[in-house]
Amino acid sequence: MADDIRGQDASGPDIASTDTSVVHRKMDDMYRLQRHIYDLSRRYYLLGRDLLIEELDLQPDETACEIGCGTGRNLVLMARRYPLARLMGLDASTEMLRSATAKIARAGLADRIPLVHGFAERFDPASAFRLDQPLDRIVFSYSLSMIPPWRESIDHALRSLKPGGQVHIVDFGDQADLPRWFRRMLFWWLDLFGVHARPELIGYLRELKASGRAEVDIRPVHRGYAFRADLRTKS
Repeated sequence: MADDIRGQDASGPDIASTDTSVVHRKMDDMYRLQRHIYDLSRRYYLLGRDLLIEELDLQPDETACEIGCGTGRNLVLMARRYPLARLMGLDASTEMLRSATAKIARAGLADRIPLVHGFAERFDPASAFRLDQPLDRIVFSYSLSMIPPWRESIDHALRSLKPGGQVHIVDFGDQADLPRWFRRMLFWWLDLFGVHARPELIGYLRELKASGRAEVDIRPVHRGYAFRADLRTKS
């Protein structure tokens, strides 16, 4: 299945973006070894993921795609909690998709959770996952902090949803209520792995709300260490 995934490209043909071949290579170089210890190490600082999954409240036959699905850890938990939902995953790293494929297969979910290689700002859900309707939900779990065109990715996600569909985000917050030394140390550490906390992301979500493009609810997690955001498109 891993070979099949590497052969798939879920990107739409008509959207200009960054040089995807360069991005793909960088992502694979970064995760070729990291993917083996990713879940063990990230459990200590990717806070709020499990709460997001608990609160999704996916209904039977609703479609949900995790963008930047990584090792497939979240998708497995979502599948167990919402056994009648239709789940799928997208990632820019074929190396990470190797781990996701193996994890999902070990969980006995290989036939239920399709995975494709693609980029958040330009993938086509209909062709990638053979859908006859737009998605109901899109999840970004600590992936926007790794996506350079993060604004375009949010905009594209909103366009990819049904009327009344939802985008769910958990990511690093501005950490304004935490000690300055801690914030500096964490941001330095994240930069080593190509992860960039984006305080301006919350500002952009507020702009979307102010412009009426989406209903937006934003909540801090652990004193602003992270944040949760739920966006709903117009019905």
